[in-house]
Amino acid sequence: MTAWIPEQMVAALPEAFLALSIMALLMIGVFRGDASTRVGCWFSVAVAFVAIVVVLGTSAGPGQAFGGIFIADAFARYAKVLVLIGTALALMLSLAYIEREDLARFEYPILFLFACLGMLMMISANDLIALYVGLELQSLALYVAAAFRRDSLRSPEAGLKYFVLGALSSGMLLYGASLVYGFAGTTGFEGIAKVVAGGAPIGVLVGLIFITAGLAFKVSAVPFHMWTPDVYQGAPTSVTAFFAIAPKVAAMALFVRVLVGPFAPIAAQWQQVVVLIAILSMVLGAFAAINQRNIKRLMAYSSIGNVGYMLVGLAAGTEAGVRGVLIYLAIYLMMTAGTFACILCMRIHGRMVEEIDDLAGLARTRPLLALALGVFMFSLAGIPPLAGFFGKLYVFLAAVEAGLYGLAVIGVLASVVAAYYYVRIVKIMYFDEPAETFDRLPGREVGVVVVGTGLFTALFFILPRPILGAAAAAAKSLFAG
Repeated sequence: MTAWIPEQMVAALPEAFLALSIMALLMIGVFRGDASTRVGCWFSVAVAFVAIVVVLGTSAGPGQAFGGIFIADAFARYAKVLVLIGTALALMLSLAYIEREDLARFEYPILFLFACLGMLMMISANDLIALYVGLELQSLALYVAAAFRRDSLRSPEAGLKYFVLGALSSGMLLYGASLVYGFAGTTGFEGIAKVVAGGAPIGVLVGLIFITAGLAFKVSAVPFHMWTPDVYQGAPTSVTAFFAIAPKVAAMALFVRVLVGPFAPIAAQWQQVVVLIAILSMVLGAFAAINQRNIKRLMAYSSIGNVGYMLVGLAAGTEAGVRGVLIYLAIYLMMTAGTFACILCMRIHGRMVEEIDDLAGLARTRPLLALALGVFMFSLAGIPPLAGFFGKLYVFLAAVEAGLYGLAVIGVLASVVAAYYYVRIVKIMYFDEPAETFDRLPGREVGVVVVGTGLFTALFFILPRPILGAAAAAAKSLFAG
């Protein structure tokens, strides 16, 4: 194995910086206690943005480190920037919420940064063991974050459900990894690719099935989605926002790297499985959300449907398909962050409300908030010229180019069905009689997120080139490797 020389550390500089920042934040929390929570959140936001600069600044460094188990290509940099942006947005949304809901404990931002560190590690994983270490570092922090509200019955329940089912999925992934290692003789992605290129042993195929099941759980794809609605509803709303943004991006990026990387030579085998879970996710996400009355549960089913659309691009197994997935991830991140920023504004007399009917008449009482939420709902429905339309367009075009016509048609039909519950929210806001008036914005940070993500969503069609170019370069690096 190659020695760990300082030059190789450049590839892992963002992760090292994040780990050192976490240790510094822990020391601040130990000495200042819960009074440091707000400072810690802002410090974490600053750390996330500095880490983005570090990620972009290390593009000229070595492509691999630590004997090849860690890779820092354009694909990893693109996904890491999205994860760091998502983490920063989730922390900004948390500031006012944790103070009003009496959750201001110094461990809060530390958990977010620990999860973020795990995400960065798993995005750059070039080995099954490195993949598992990063995945579990993320998951352990998220288990605790989901159960962070100890004085509530639903939050510990959400954390426990996520922990039990997460442990099951981790066991499946580890079993699959052990089978792959047993039959391929290596855990490195490049070594596995060489073995399967000459004809994959049956044990590798069985192991791949278990690995796919474990990763499908992490992205909440059907039929491994059962934890999502309960965890989304039970966890504190700011934590739910984090769940819906950054971990989803990281897990999908990992899913793409694993299937398109070491298992690319047997794409014909895994493509059938991905097509199936894509169809199931799109259909269930479209129909199961129709009768939901709780907006957090609705967003859970919406995320399942969106994962299905992303898997359409992955099922294509082409560079265009991966580019479509990466474009969709950037757009999904902004739409979802904006939507949850609006959900965090749903307060009446100082109390959080979560029922969709509470939005009745919002256009008359809080017109700007209603406008922003309407933009996000129309974008999630895929209505042009909003950003969500382009996200779906690129993955469906990739499926058509790959000859997956049936999958693309099912995706379009599922999108039409899903538009019903998005448009229903707009109808409730603009045409129903007003309910009680929402309190003022819970904080300036929430307003900044609403405005920023709203402008991105509404005006994406004017200047899409930066996202499209970065996604194309990231997809090309993955296939060049």
